[in-house]
Amino acid sequence: MIHAMAIIDSSAEIAADVKVGAYSVIGANVSIDSGTQLRSHVTVNGSTKIGKNNLIYQFACVGEDPQDKKYAGETTYLEIGDNNVIREFATIHRGTTQDEKLTIIGSNNLLMAYSHVAHDCIIGDDVILANAASLGGHVHVGSHVILGGFSIVHQFCHLGEHSFSAMGSAISMDLPPYVTVGGRPTKPHGINAIGLERRGFSKDTILDIKRAYKALYKSGLTLKEAQKKLQKMAEKTPEISLMVDFLVASSRSIIR
Repeated sequence: MIHAMAIIDSSAEIAADVKVGAYSVIGANVSIDSGTQLRSHVTVNGSTKIGKNNLIYQFACVGEDPQDKKYAGETTYLEIGDNNVIREFATIHRGTTQDEKLTIIGSNNLLMAYSHVAHDCIIGDDVILANAASLGGHVHVGSHVILGGFSIVHQFCHLGEHSFSAMGSAISMDLPPYVTVGGRPTKPHGINAIGLERRGFSKDTILDIKRAYKALYKSGLTLKEAQKKLQKMAEKTPEISLMVDFLVASSRSIIR
């Protein structure tokens, strides 16, 4: 159902069962798939593709121009997967030509009120951005990551799968998988054991991930030495390979 007070560009492709509330505005080149609902006063602009069964609350701003002084009106893109919940006043911006022209949000994510996803970010699946959590440009967020309220992430940082930031964290370097950070300055504080348990990781696997954390953060080893030790540990516990691969790929180095 599309409310009579909604404004929709004639070029937008809207599935027949999409619900659009009063005073929502859908611009040119927007595509919205089946089952998605937009509450009142939602704005969707740009070349934006939204998948199935998403719920977008009032005053969210989706697919707007990137906040980048180099942006000069080029055609850039935003893609959003399925089953996401985007709450009030959340802002999500399209990509830039300085990257791949594309911002991506996966599926089953929760973006709480006032959260911000900047240009060229890539977010996996089952991610939670709590109230006012903000990502700078070009940030990559792995699946199952949780950012506490008012967490901020510096541009170009990568956050590994299953990592966790406490409320008010300021992340300026890469955050390895499974690691929990918090405080100001933001420091590592062990692994996200509760999250791993909830996601079905065995007690033995969680214990081995804790040992990998100690090798990386508590052993006094250099980063390269710790990486070699983790490679050996991954032979027994494949889940540790996530940490090894992340360390190899990191270009900003890690919070340590």
